[in-house]
Parts: sequence; structure tokens; C-alpha cells
Amino acid sequence: MINVIACIDGTRVSTSVNDYAAWASLRLEAPLVLLHVLDKVEYPTQRDLSGSIGLGSREALLQELAELDEKRGKLALEQGRLMLDAARQRAIEDGVSNPIVHQRHGSLLDSLVAIEQDTRLLVLGKHDENLGEHVGSRLETLARTLHRPMLIATAEFKAPQRIMIAYDGSATAQKVLDTVAGSSLFRGLPCHVVMVGADSTANREQLASARQSLEASGFDVTTALEDGEVERVLCDYRAANNIDLLVMGAYGHSVIRRFLVGSTTTSVIRNATAPVLLMR
Repeated sequence: MINVIACIDGTRVSTSVNDYAAWASLRLEAPLVLLHVLDKVEYPTQRDLSGSIGLGSREALLQELAELDEKRGKLALEQGRLMLDAARQRAIEDGVSNPIVHQRHGSLLDSLVAIEQDTRLLVLGKHDENLGEHVGSRLETLARTLHRPMLIATAEFKAPQRIMIAYDGSATAQKVLDTVAGSSLFRGLPCHVVMVGADSTANREQLASARQSLEASGFDVTTALEDGEVERVLCDYRAANNIDLLVMGAYGHSVIRRFLVGSTTTSVIRNATAPVLLMR
């Protein structure tokens, strides 16, 4: 696990993805790979058109349609190369010394699975217009399939100045806590640990333990125990405390798990004005 992977797709959020990935690359002292995937579904280069042309159509029309498909694929390939060139130049301006550009054919999922073993952090953009009742199929499928941290960037880049961990005392949440404590990505950033639940002795003890663990690693820690609906509590707390990055486990065995797997994930990601870092 060595590379920070930035998924560049030419949408308006790609610039922010580029910047967040560069920020992470510098803090982690990890190579930055700028990845563009030419999806063969979106940009077919060849199709069997024989069944879609009516009887009596000329062979020349079939040939012309095939040539148009091929031209479209070549244009998409060139467009991807230009996007990667621009992304590389921006990363250099951000301070990354030698960003790597990589273009692949196929699906995004297959491409990321193929390089998963060399991935330390994956950075993708949030596309508000593509989110429906549930997390967009791309993000949800990636979160369920890949076992690498995934940073979902918002459209505007802001170098994180304080982070927030959604904590519930579960093994998954503890793993997130340990990862944050040991990662140079978060070093020096004030950290808020927020638990959603009843004001009980058990919950207060878990929060105190989380605080001690982070403070032992040098973090300035603020803890909060809030009762209420998970999504609303987390979003309201983030906004009230100017949190720049929300960190949470992608899966677990608690209310946070139901929150993440359920439809509220869509609402949190859509409404968040700060990036979300999902960890497995």
C-alpha cells in the first residue's frame, strides 16, 4: 500500500479531487497517481450494428457508424490524456514533485481492484447530480468492494484544519481511531470525537478511552456525546464546529453501520460541505 490514487474524470469536482489527493500525498509522503479510466460502456470503440439496421440498408451505413464509434473512442482517449496532463501540472503546482499519470480501459471498479494492493488512499469526487435515494451505485459498490480508505471530495478544496471522527465504541470505530492516531495524514490537526447515543456511563467511558488514545499520540482532542438521529447529529455538529473532514468506518455492527449502509448515507454525502473519509 504505497500510492494515493486520484480518480480524474473531467467533471467539475475533478479539480478538488486533484487538490485533495495532492494534499494527502504530501502529508503521507506517498506517490501520487492520477488515474483516468476510459469506460468501454461509455466510450465503445466497436459494436455489432448488424441487428440495429433495417432491411435494405446499405453496407456503407454500417461502416460509417462503426467508424464514428471508433472516432468517438479515440477522441475520448485524447480527452483523457489532456485531462491527465492538466491534473499533473496542477499537482506539481500544489507541491507534488513527480505525480504519475495512468490511463486504463474498462470499468472503474475493475481498474481499482487491479491496483488495490498498491493503494494507500483512494480519492474520488462527489457528484451531487448522480445521487438518488441511495448512494450512487459507483460509490456504494466501491465502498463495499474495496478495502482501502476512500476520501470522497466535495467540489471546493480546503486543506483540512480540523477533523471529526464518528465514534461508537465498536471494533470498526476503534480501528478508525487507531488509524487516525498513527497516520501522518492527520498529524497536528485538532480532532473532535463524536458519539451519538444516550448519556450513559458506558458511553462516557468509551469516549474517555478514545480521548486518551488520541491524546497519547499528540492530538488536541474534543469529545461530544449527543443523543438524537445519527445523520442529523453528525451533520449539525460538523457545521457548528467548522469541521473540515469527517472520518468514519464504512462498515460495523452498530447504529453507525445501519447509518452508513442505509439511505442516510446519501443524504450525509449530498449535504456535507466537507469531504468524508470512509475506512474499512
